[in-house]
Amino acid sequence: MATLKDAAARKPILATIRLLVPAGAARPAPPVGPALGFYRLNLMAFCKDFNARTQKYKADTPLQVTLTAYKDSTFEFVVKSPSVSWFLKKAAGIETASSRPGHNAVSSLTLRHVYEIAKLKQSDPFCKHMSIEALCKSIIGTANSMGIEIVKDL
Repeated sequence: MATLKDAAARKPILATIRLLVPAGAARPAPPVGPALGFYRLNLMAFCKDFNARTQKYKADTPLQVTLTAYKDSTFEFVVKSPSVSWFLKKAAGIETASSRPGHNAVSSLTLRHVYEIAKLKQSDPFCKHMSIEALCKSIIGTANSMGIEIVKDL
């Protein structure tokens, strides 16, 4: 339980904003500008900090950002790794998933691909508590729902 001192030291939260921003391409234009400008947050500070944090990713990699805005016009943000579906599409070399998953298979991937994606997702702060096996099962389920077959060897 949080103590009274911890509760008094916390800043009051104004809003929690979720964005999908390409790596290294945060600009004060939409979608970032209107979302942060509404809460009177410093757009340039966010853009510079986000672009500095996402230099290690390829350009145009869509990253999920959860930004917490406080009432004193300050903010904190957490950058998550790209979604599993994005990784699966890139690994399979497809643009869109199957319109009829379970009936039409769009592509196939090996278990090695699934394991590599799981290792990348394990660095995500919200997936650290999950085992590699659990992450692999989740990724296989996502692949099945996208119409991508998972095979042992190609």
